[in-house]
Amino acid sequence: MTNNILNTREAAAYCRLGKPTLERFRISGDGPRYCKLGGAVRYRLTDLDTWLESRLIGSTSEVAR
Repeated sequence: MTNNILNTREAAAYCRLGKPTLERFRISGDGPRYCKLGGAVRYRLTDLDTWLESRLIGSTSEVAR
C-alpha cells in the first residue's frame, strides 16, 4: 500500500477493520472522510490517519466517541 489513495478494501486493511465495518461507518457517518471518483469510493491516507487520531482514548474512564 504505497499509494496515498486507497479503495475500501485497502483502507479497511490499513485501519485493521473489516471491509463491511468500514462500509457501515461510511453509511452512518462515523467513519473517515472519503471521496467519490465516478462511482468509486476512495480514501486518502491522511484522512484515515486523522480519523484514527480522533479515536484515541487515554484511559478507560474517558468516554468513547
